[in-house]
Formats: sequence, structure tokens, C-alpha cells
Amino acid sequence: MDTSAIQRRRWIILGVLVVGLLAIVIDNTVLNVALKTIASPKTGIGASQSSLEWAINSYTLVFAGLLFTFGVIGDRIGRKRVLIAGLILFGIGSLLSAYSHSPDQLIAARAAMGLGGAAVMPQTLSIIANVFEAKERARAIGIWTSAVGIGVAIGPVLGGLLLTHFWWGSVFLINVPVTIAGAIAALFLVPESRNPAPGRIDFVGVLGSIIGLVLVVFGVVQGGDGEPWLSAGVLGPVLGGLVVLGLFAWYESRIEHPSLDVRLFKDRRLSASVGSIALLFFGMGGVYFFSSFYLQNVRGYSPLFTGMLAIPFALAQFLMAPRSAPLVSRLGARWVTVAGMLMNVVAIGGWAFLDQSAPVWIIAVLFFVQGAGLGLAIPTATATVMQALPRERAGAGSALTNTARQVAVALSVAVLGSILAESYRSTLSPTLTALPAATRSAAGSSITATQAIAAHLGSAGQFLLAPADAAFVDAMRITTAIAAGIALLGTFAVLRWMPGKRRPTLEEIEILVAEEIAAAERDLSAGVVGERPELSER
Repeated sequence: MDTSAIQRRRWIILGVLVVGLLAIVIDNTVLNVALKTIASPKTGIGASQSSLEWAINSYTLVFAGLLFTFGVIGDRIGRKRVLIAGLILFGIGSLLSAYSHSPDQLIAARAAMGLGGAAVMPQTLSIIANVFEAKERARAIGIWTSAVGIGVAIGPVLGGLLLTHFWWGSVFLINVPVTIAGAIAALFLVPESRNPAPGRIDFVGVLGSIIGLVLVVFGVVQGGDGEPWLSAGVLGPVLGGLVVLGLFAWYESRIEHPSLDVRLFKDRRLSASVGSIALLFFGMGGVYFFSSFYLQNVRGYSPLFTGMLAIPFALAQFLMAPRSAPLVSRLGARWVTVAGMLMNVVAIGGWAFLDQSAPVWIIAVLFFVQGAGLGLAIPTATATVMQALPRERAGAGSALTNTARQVAVALSVAVLGSILAESYRSTLSPTLTALPAATRSAAGSSITATQAIAAHLGSAGQFLLAPADAAFVDAMRITTAIAAGIALLGTFAVLRWMPGKRRPTLEEIEILVAEEIAAAERDLSAGVVGERPELSER
């Protein structure tokens, strides 16, 4: 396919890439709606809260650990090939997840899905960076990001409908037709592209990053699962993981082809943008994890109604993402990013004021505000990262932003989920003393487990329900207050370190004037009469 044909079909190509992105986004949002059902011993597979955290994190950790590797593989053997292979693998992983018979099987299948997602994600932004010129790239990335909003809206609603009529595994089957359609469309429509000077695969770095992250997350989850926080079972993995990650960063800074080029962070624009993406997804990952239990276990809403409450989030993101680029051109990337992050802080903090009977419209507003904040900040930060790198390093930029997303979600689910579990267990402990000693530990592990034991005991277990709801709401308040505080500190850091609106240099102004004069001369030679509007505006 020649360059002119690619340019004529560039928006169709973008649509194909969006289809691939939708499969990944739909999966993540569907899982959040299905958490309660999967945790139930009757309607699901009886997964504990720690198992649910690992079902999420097995995906995100594999995804994050292999993003750079698949970015390099795409640069080397062809981004189109890797995109199609990733979509196929993601579909196979979805099938395995749907038919899992135990939490361990689900965790393993989700890891396979993470492998496919890691292959897909870096190719999408790399292809966009190669198909679109600089003047249209920010708009294309804004549309690409809007697909996240579409997926957030479609996934929970479809998941709720499927959970209403079918078994829990059906929520994963909706990925299969999407991945098939995406792979076929990519085969015929997406142009092949490579990096003329691809890097080498850093096997040591990939292994080190995955081991370090898994150790840190394992230790944090152990703490939330009841292990004393100062015990060797928690501190050992966490400190060991931090040491491994420190050695990983040292090693990556000294090799020619690193899986994570830590030297890129010398650029203030890139560092602040990646940090803002991580903080935004840290907040979003935590909210989506605990909100599913709050809405279904505490408020008693159905999976379908819970899924529909995600629509305001998706709608706000869909509306704001395309408007981020014009706002950046007027205000600069820093102020647009900070505004989006402040909206995220307000939305997260708002959950700390909810109780068991808060009006449902307040929840919808909180979702809308958070979606609007992400819709403003994420395209801005993503475009800033991509603009800070040369086009041939688009794969590295894509992998960097997506690594930030996935690591942030994994840490969010582990850290905030553990805080939630610990707070819930501590608050409910006095009530649990009325239960037999053998049952107390299980009953305090999560609100789903408490309600399952109450149902098993019949009328004798009804005394557990009201305290369980109150304990969960108290735990949610503590968790969201901490999350909002982290998000606020991150906002101040971005305000301090992200550069403001840059004024054009004299050389850039001269180039712009020369381009306008040349364009005007072409119009005159073609017989165009009248003033060029863009010239008068400038």
C-alpha cells in the first residue's frame, strides 16, 4: 500500500485499531461488574477477595511486563503481524477464562489474556504515529482514547445483561467476536510498518520487571489477606521486589536496548506525563474494584444496573477526550492535565461521603466527573509523551504509557484492595466473635464471604448483615480518603514539574510563515481566489 493510499484511508485504519482496543477495554470493565458473581460459591467459583485481586493483577502484571518487549517485536517483525497475533491470543485467553472451573484456572487464563493484550496495545499507538502526520496525531490519539469511554460504557452493560441471563463465564465470551472482527479487518486494511533500526529484546529486563512487580504485589495482597503487615510474609516479598526493581532500573540504564529505557525520564515533559497517567489509573482502578462490591453487595443493585452506572463515566470521557487537543493548544498541556487530575481527586474523594442510602444520582455524578477528568488528562498526557519522542521511537512511547496504566492498576487493586480488606476485617471483628472460631477468618475476608456465611446460617446469621454493610462503607471511606490524598499530591507534582505552554521559537515562526507563503502561492497558481481563513486567523 503506497503512502497516498494510506493517507486516504487513515481514518478507516484508526477505526480498525479502535476495534482492537475495544476488546481489551471491554474485558477489563466486564470483569469489575462480574466480581460479586465470580466470588459467590453458588453462582460463581467461590473466589476470595485475594483471588479476585490476582485475577485482575495476573492480567495487568503480564501486560505491563511484556509491553516493551512486544513493542520491540512489532518494530522488528512488523506491527500489523504482532497486532493480529495479539488479537487471536486475547480471544483464546477469553475462551479459557469463560470456562475456568476454579480461581487458579481463571488467574492463569487471565495471564494468557494479558499476553495477548501486551501484543496489541503498543502496536495501536505505533501505527497511529506512523499513519498520521503531526498536525492530526493529537486528534487521532484523542479519538483512540475515546474508545476507552465506549468500551467502559459497552462492557458493563453487556456484562450485566449476560449475568442476568447466563452464567458468569459468558462475560468473557463477548471478547471473542470483537477480536475476530479486529483481526480480519487488520489483515486487509492496516498497513505493515517496522522500525528501520529496531532494538534487541531485553530478556533479563523483562524477567526482572515481572519478578519485581509480582513480589511487591504479592506482599501487599498478603497483608490485605490477613498476614501481619510487619511479618516476613509481607515485608519479605515487598522489600525483595523493590530490590529487584531497583536492580532492574540500574541495569536498564546501562544497556543499549533496554526493555524500559529509564533514560527517557530525563525529559521533564515525558516524566510528568507518564506520572499523571499512572496516578489517574491508580485512582480509577481502585474505584472500579470497590464500587462493584458497594453497589451490588451493600446497595443490592443488579449487575445490569451496576453496569449502567458506568455509562456516565464513559459518556464524560467520550465527550471530553476529543476536546482535549483544542484546549491544549489554547492553555497548554500542564493546565489541561492538572484540571483533569483535580476532577479525578474530587470524584475519588466524593466516595468517602457516601453511606448505605446515598442517592444513586450522586454516584452517577461522581462517575461522570471522574470520566471527564480522565477524558481531559489522558489524551493530553499521552500525546505529550508521543510528541516528546521521535517517530521511530513510537513503540517505546506507546509501551511506556501503557505500562504506566497497567502497573498503576495492579498496584491500585493490590494497595487499595488490601487497605479495604484490612479496614473491613478490623471494623467487623467485634461482630464476628459470635461465630465459631473456625468460621471467623473466612467471614471477615470480604463482604461477599460474610453474606455467604450469613445465608448459610439462615435466620441465625442475619445479625451479620447490617454490621457487614456498615463495616464495608467505613472501609470504603478510609480507602477513598487515602486514594484521594495520593491523587492530590500527584496533582501538585504535575503542576510543579510539567512544563507549561511553550512559545514558538523564532526559527519555528519563520518556518511557519514560509509554509503559509508557499501554500498561498500554490492556491494562487491553482486559480483560488479569496483570503485563506487560516492565514487571517494566524
